[in-house]
Amino acid sequence: MPVNKRKKNSRLKGSHTYGWGSKKKHRKAGNRGGHGMSGTGKRSDHKKTMILKKYGHDYFGKTGFKRPQQVLLKIKTINIEDLNKFKEDKIDLLKLGYNKLLGKGNINKKVTIIVPKFSESAKEKIEKAGGQILEQ
Repeated sequence: MPVNKRKKNSRLKGSHTYGWGSKKKHRKAGNRGGHGMSGTGKRSDHKKTMILKKYGHDYFGKTGFKRPQQVLLKIKTINIEDLNKFKEDKIDLLKLGYNKLLGKGNINKKVTIIVPKFSESAKEKIEKAGGQILEQ
């Protein structure tokens, strides 16, 4: 019986597995607690000290408010320069799927336009050409 048995860690230090069994057991991210911030959710104590140090107690819980998208009105715009391709004298932009008229470009004919919203520059240009905007 030897008097001073060498410790296990000193015996394994030079070996390529060093107490992990086979190589494949000591290989990927699962062995190191996952990739990045994985496993840091509300119900885990995994990597908790790192989370609290980096973010404090703001990391956990819900914050803010998401407005329901169906409440928001989607504004579909059209410019004055696009009105030149219409042949009619009276154009209902709401029926065509537009709800705002913008003032980019010029118009060279007299037209009456029915639209819910419009910019001031669009109104000026249409009235300058002899037309009018009817608000719906």
